[in-house]
Parts: sequence; C-alpha cells; structure tokens
Amino acid sequence: MIDAFAAEWYKLRTVRSTVAILGTVAGFMLLCLVWSWYVARYWDGLSAARRATAQAAAAEQPLAVSLPVCAVVLGALALTSEYSSGMNRTTLAALPRRPTLFAAKAGVAGALMLVAALASLAVGSGAGHVIVGDRAVPTFQGPAADVAAHLLWLGLTTAAITLVTFGLGAVLRSTAGTITAGMAILFVLPALAQLLPGPWDERVWSALPGNLSNQIAGTPGSSGGHGVLDPPVAVAVLVAYVVVALGAGAYSFARRDA
Repeated sequence: MIDAFAAEWYKLRTVRSTVAILGTVAGFMLLCLVWSWYVARYWDGLSAARRATAQAAAAEQPLAVSLPVCAVVLGALALTSEYSSGMNRTTLAALPRRPTLFAAKAGVAGALMLVAALASLAVGSGAGHVIVGDRAVPTFQGPAADVAAHLLWLGLTTAAITLVTFGLGAVLRSTAGTITAGMAILFVLPALAQLLPGPWDERVWSALPGNLSNQIAGTPGSSGGHGVLDPPVAVAVLVAYVVVALGAGAYSFARRDA
C-alpha cells in the first residue's frame, strides 16, 4: 500500500497540470494580500460616518472562491487523464489490485489539495490581517478561534470536493465531463436551488457541497439565508457526499474494463 501511495504521489507531482493548479492556488493567495492592501487603503480614506456602515470581504475570500474550482480540476485529472492517454493500462499492469490503486490515487489527490488549501489559507489570511492591522473593518476580521475554525473547514471541504470529483471521474472516465459535472455542482445547482419555492430553496442550497464549510464552522451569518444546517448535520452531509462518490467510483473502477 505504501508503495502504491509513493508511486501515485510521484506521478501526480511530476505532471504539468498539478504544477499549474498549485500555481493557481499560489496566485490567488497573493491576491488575498492585494485585496487586504486595498481594504486597508480604502478604509483609511473613509470618514467616520462611512466607516460605521462599510463592510469588506475577509482576507481569504479570493481563495474561498478559487479553491473549490482547483479541487474539481485536480480531482478530475487525477484519474481521467490516465484514461485519455492510455496510461491506465500500464498502471493496472504494474498494480493490478484495483481497490488499492483507487485508494492510493484518491488519497494522494485529497491529501495534496488539503495541504495546498490549508497552507494557502493560513498565509493569505494571516498576512491579510497583518496588512490591515488594527483597523476595525466590519466582516473582515473576527476572533482568532472563529477564523481558524472557518479556515480549517474550508480546507477540509476543499479536499472533500477533490474526492467527490475523483469519484465522479472514475464513473464518467472523461476529463471534460467530470469537470463540467463538478462545476455544475458548485455553480449551477446553487443557482437552480434558489429558484425553488420556500423553504426548499434554502434547504437544498444549504445541502450542496460548496456551501457547507461556513455551516460546519458555525460562522456568524451562516444562517438566515446563508444555510440552515447545524454543524453536525453539515459534517454528516459532507461525509455522505464523499462516501457515495468514492463508493460509486470504486465500484466502477473495479468492475469495468480498463
């Protein structure tokens, strides 16, 4: 099993797509610093009356938007790229135990995205707070414990989206189809959910994977139009997504021909 993980890690870190995805994450991490600098300059130019009503998105907001997209792309490419190139046959010849191979691929992809997400969020948020300093910008800063919990669950949700997309990739076996499905889950389904009659609009919206991290962390404002799930329920929903997607993917990977 360790050899399988080592082999999959070597493959994943040496392909150009992985470097491009990690470079994108780093780019959005730098954008967090730019955003924080802009917030600080903007705040300094406001009058006392304007400051009473001004709001700003948190320092990590650029990463909060981009990380799920990067997770979808990495999760899709981690498996489907081998089907498009024919490399899957060579991989199966070297390691014919399909459950072990599937677990190694999923584990490496999820772990890489988790580390990249947590590292970039920590740097982006921490540096942003240093840049803004003691400026009391509403909605930009919060208690350290709340911020840490939010960043942790945002990173874990990013890793979960990677695994969900990986499972979809094993079922669909198409890079384009898997990425399209993943993007639809992130962006199309939330928009469609809001068209449902109440209270189903908010209930369905709350249960979608891209909207769970705030509810899990209990972030202020994660209810009343921003999610109705309690943290334990949101965690259970997230785990269910991962289990169902990986279960379907593992079944397809083990049963279907190479």
